[in-house]
This record gives sequence, C-alpha cells and structure tokens, in this order.
Amino acid sequence: MSLITFDLQTQHHFSDGLYAKQMVLPKDHFVITHAHKYDHLSILASGKVAVDVEGLRTEYVAPACINILADQNHNIIALEDSVWFCVHATEETDADLVDEVLIRS
Repeated sequence: MSLITFDLQTQHHFSDGLYAKQMVLPKDHFVITHAHKYDHLSILASGKVAVDVEGLRTEYVAPACINILADQNHNIIALEDSVWFCVHATEETDADLVDEVLIRS
C-alpha cells in the first residue's frame, strides 16, 4: 500500500442539495478509514477497488454504485487506477467546510 501522498485530482461538484467529491485513485493508493454522519452513495466510475466496511472487505469493478451507511467505518483501496465519487445530500456548498459537515469526528 502506498504511503506517498498523491494528487488525487479532487474535484467538488455541487447541485441543489447534493455534493459529489470526485477523486482519481492511483493503483495501490488508499483512502483512510473514516465514517460519515449520514448514509451516502459512492460510485466507482472506472477501475477496481476493495472497500472495507467495518472489517468486511468487498471488491468492486466499475461501474458500481455502493451504499455506505452512516457511522460505518470504511476505507477504499485502489486495486487498479480508479475514479471514485462520494455523493452526499447536504446544503453545504463550501468545499473547505463540507468534510466537517459530513465526516464523523
């Protein structure tokens, strides 16, 4: 697994009550374990990943839409170069504040 910080080419997309965070995950990169305050959808647009939710690992090949439940610790490991979207219902439209609203601390 990679311990090097990569530019994930993160893009923030906002619409009426919706937020999508787009990330490009290089092979072997991982998104650290975290939990959200609300259920949300994650969309694997391209590539292959392993998602660990509360210790249960599932592999997905794009295209895939994954429901992540609130308060479930999860992480993502890119098994191939992948494009990943996290989609949340929120009224927050500031990219600098949105994680504070959505991620359980």
